[in-house]
Amino acid sequence: MAETVDYAPFETTTAGPVEPASAAPHPVTAEELSRLHDVSVELAVEVGRTQMTIREALALGPGSIVTLNRLAGEPVDLLVNGKPIARGEVVVIDEEFGLRVTEVVAGETGAGPEAAAPAPAEVAPGLPAFAPAVPSEA
Repeated sequence: MAETVDYAPFETTTAGPVEPASAAPHPVTAEELSRLHDVSVELAVEVGRTQMTIREALALGPGSIVTLNRLAGEPVDLLVNGKPIARGEVVVIDEEFGLRVTEVVAGETGAGPEAAAPAPAEVAPGLPAFAPAVPSEA
């Protein structure tokens, strides 16, 4: 048995005229951007990747070694919601892992080495270049 559903007509919610798709977007102001400051995102540090069959994955156990697509000493990627935004080196401070950012991926195009630009040495004067992934329980 199927029921008939009535849909309300779509009404536009934009204020003012709709710009054509070819029009360049206006620059984002600091005030507009500040609305996003408290939005949570997932940060992940990617050491490397590999592909294997389910048979190979099920065969993994203590002592197994998984070969990754990176060489030791190569920079690791910092991902925000799965998108690379920076690269850096893994550091250990007080038994906690962190990431020292060495380069920031430039622009919207993304992720190639040609798109990277050097990052400043410090985030802010007197602050370390990383924050521990897990706060210590002291």
